[in-house]
Amino acid sequence: MINEGKVKHWGLSEAGIKTLRRAHAEQPVAAVQNEYSLWWRRPEQELIPTLEELGIGLVPFSPLGKGFLTGTFNKDSKFGSSDFRSIAPRFTSEALDANQGLIDLIKKVAEQKNVTPAQIALAWVLAQKPWIVPIPGTTKLNRLEENIGATNITLSFEELNNINNILEKIEVVGDRYPEELEKRTGL
Repeated sequence: MINEGKVKHWGLSEAGIKTLRRAHAEQPVAAVQNEYSLWWRRPEQELIPTLEELGIGLVPFSPLGKGFLTGTFNKDSKFGSSDFRSIAPRFTSEALDANQGLIDLIKKVAEQKNVTPAQIALAWVLAQKPWIVPIPGTTKLNRLEENIGATNITLSFEELNNINNILEKIEVVGDRYPEELEKRTGL
């Protein structure tokens, strides 16, 4: 389809580094879609350096941590049986409570800049690399407008450094997926 001109660009989702390199050697990959946020920074270890080396963009899904980084959930939050968060280890009552320090950090920065926690979470992702373009999911117009507002927020080098230094001290509790689902990813 690429040779026929029907597809201009293609990408991978949650591919491991070996798969990414093998695929890119066959046909240049334009973008990789992986989870990346203040809450899930594993892509910084190998994926982001590899993408930078190969000139591939990153399209992070769940840049708001499936809603957690908006600061609207706490240990008493409940999720319906059809909601993915009801089976995600990071959304157990214990994990939500243990990860509250991350929300406290985001809320503090948001208050200082007079914006929302969601906007800070998105601004942080946007500030990492110019070729990272997050795709937050939303079903409400006001949340879409709020998310777009993150593009107008500038986090200074000092602010980013401060956030990252604090993040290094926060141990995130709970896996992002149940074990059987995590095995399906390339990470």
